[in-house]
Amino acid sequence: MANTAPSPLVTVFIALAHQAGREIMSHYREDVAVSYKADASPVTAADEAGEAIILKGLADAFPDIPVVSEEAASQGRIPEVAGRFILVDPLDGTKEFVNHNGEFTVNIALVENGDPVAGVVYAPAIERMVRGEAGQGAADARLGVDDDPETAQWRPLKTRGHPDGEMIVVASRSHRDTRTEAYLEALPDHRVVSAGSSLKFCLVAAGEADLYPRLGRTMEWDTAAGHAVLAAAGGTVVTEEDTPLTYGKSENDFANPHFIARGWT
Repeated sequence: MANTAPSPLVTVFIALAHQAGREIMSHYREDVAVSYKADASPVTAADEAGEAIILKGLADAFPDIPVVSEEAASQGRIPEVAGRFILVDPLDGTKEFVNHNGEFTVNIALVENGDPVAGVVYAPAIERMVRGEAGQGAADARLGVDDDPETAQWRPLKTRGHPDGEMIVVASRSHRDTRTEAYLEALPDHRVVSAGSSLKFCLVAAGEADLYPRLGRTMEWDTAAGHAVLAAAGGTVVTEEDTPLTYGKSENDFANPHFIARGWT
């Protein structure tokens, strides 16, 4: 069960994710121009503005911890990382943001020795903040951009464990592919729900889903915060070879292998 109060480090993550979420929402109802990076992924002014808030706040609070962030990395600004570093995705689910369906998130995670040990996921459009920390459990709170994070009422989260009956599988809303479809077809009794961004990890962490397969390309900043939340809630994230998904795999390439996030160990 999660503590009623998050740790000092996670408290900073919460505050910065909330600040970035407020800035992102200021762009949300506008006709935002979309440009494309070298890997063909979309980026908007909201991504860049949210990242600037988070990077400044992390530099002030934790000047000795390297930070790898999506937009900075896309421009070649990647610090050397060792055993301890922070991963940031200032706007995960840019397609969801542009399509105005609300399923986008702000992600901040701490990685130690390859494992995501603390993470915060904030979905400002649906007013949901989720946090998780190794040894402290996971929790969520209803938190709008005009609310005060310091007065948030946290609800402990726990996975369902391996289901005895129908399995609820959450799959990507924007990145479903033939491999994923084949994987889903091979599962026993199950029902599929769709969601965007790292919210899929959070649904498994909250016991609202049981399994999240991702058999397409993702980057470490896409998954670390949600992975930390799920692990703290009692779940695991493994590769197709059933080995743990790890982080800091390469200083030059932060791509993940295909993985399965599940609500059991």
